[in-house]
Amino acid sequence: MNNHGKPEKYGTLWTREELILAFDLYCRIPFKKTKANNPDAIELAHILKRSPASIARKLGNFGSLDPELRKQKVSGLLHTSKLDRKIWEEFHNDWNQLVTEANFLKDEFGKKVTQQNKIEIDISPPTGPSEKITTQKSRIHQTFFRQAILSNYENTCCITGLKIKECLVASHIIPWSVSEDDRTDPRNGLCLSATFDRLFDRGIITITNKLRVAVSSHLLTSQDKKIKKMICIYHDKAIIKPQKFLPLASNLEWHLQNVFKE
Repeated sequence: MNNHGKPEKYGTLWTREELILAFDLYCRIPFKKTKANNPDAIELAHILKRSPASIARKLGNFGSLDPELRKQKVSGLLHTSKLDRKIWEEFHNDWNQLVTEANFLKDEFGKKVTQQNKIEIDISPPTGPSEKITTQKSRIHQTFFRQAILSNYENTCCITGLKIKECLVASHIIPWSVSEDDRTDPRNGLCLSATFDRLFDRGIITITNKLRVAVSSHLLTSQDKKIKKMICIYHDKAIIKPQKFLPLASNLEWHLQNVFKE
């Protein structure tokens, strides 16, 4: 029996639908929190009628496929299945579809997720203006992206090291309005404090493909002591690297060429 008084599905194969929900969770929490006692893992266990331990093991399987974890010599669990790898490869190339399918499946399983992660989506035929559907889709994508980015950087501004979650922004490298394909891709994001998010958005700073901060020359030459102390001090400093989903060099180059004001 599992913690919910229902038969445990020990030994049963994971379905594609279950793996999509597990991968969605893997992306939204830090790897070090992929434990059986994690509230999100417990909630997913309730949805799938599996034990929290089995959820944690599956998250560990996905961890073993993560190239960034391997670079850090962090190993997940072995014995991944072909379907595990297939899900990993499929959705690493289509993050928007992952978000759409995962949220559809949460509704289909007919279970409530924790209030923090709960997203209601109208999957019935639209009866109102198309703007309503667009707004729902945008909210779903934005929620996933923020959760994935903040967990990826462990709720820390990658430039300043600020750890006040309420002041952190999941910043798109290539803006939401420019590339729909990159909207939910964690590799297109940086965790920045609100001030540095605005500086990045306006091209006053950028992040090079060597993951170092570059500050615009007109700030570097400023005589304002506060600007020097609060912003210029980070010029050419390495950012705090994410645990997973390293920013794509091609996206950083796009920002450098199209947004940054040297």
